[in-house]
Amino acid sequence: MATQTPDPAANPAGRTSLVRRARKIDRVLAATYPDARCELDFDDPFQLLVVTVLSAQTTDRRVNAVRPVLFGAYPTPAAMAAAPRDHLEQIVGPLGFFRQKTETLLKLSADLVERFDGQVPPRLTDLVTLPGVGRKTANVVLGNAFDVPGITVDTHFGRLVRRLGWTEETDPVKVEHAVGALFPRRDWTMLSHHLIWHGRRRCHAKKPACGACPVARWCPSYGAGPVDPAAALALVRTEGPA
Repeated sequence: MATQTPDPAANPAGRTSLVRRARKIDRVLAATYPDARCELDFDDPFQLLVVTVLSAQTTDRRVNAVRPVLFGAYPTPAAMAAAPRDHLEQIVGPLGFFRQKTETLLKLSADLVERFDGQVPPRLTDLVTLPGVGRKTANVVLGNAFDVPGITVDTHFGRLVRRLGWTEETDPVKVEHAVGALFPRRDWTMLSHHLIWHGRRRCHAKKPACGACPVARWCPSYGAGPVDPAAALALVRTEGPA
């Protein structure tokens, strides 16, 4: 007979232990990455919305490289909605999937102009109705442009919360709710940054740097990567991937 993993929610003592462990890990990660923040450059909510949409299937560094040219040419939703398609494709070309991304930017900008007077709405329910915008993108914008707490469930975040034993959920919305229940709402945005930075720098998908991990003692997945300190240290990145 297969054994079932105990559900901490059904065990008050287990639930309390999980909450304490999760919050301790977050405090240690906060101390490890005191500069943790959104790694996409932006000057206003519109820029953050656009660069977050563009960051799909590419790196933040590549998006940051095209940002000055993109917003130098099209600084507002109205300007971007009227942009010549071929010029926009040329700008976003280095990011891959440039035709699809150009189409999304044109529709997104037009929607902002037509439905929201050219302003990025500060509400999740409105943001997710925009072309190319899901809950992940919406929470990035809310947390970093409007100071509205949100949990950003990207690939790094989802991988880490499962490795850390905070949830077994794989659906991003269920992950968001399960992890959000472990922390005060005010901590959600910075929690996202801490885990994403840790995922980019140490807790890699294929070969985590377990022997150089500041939260190894509380991690049930310790040993998924090299535990030798020297071998693990060689895997540590000082910044996110290029």
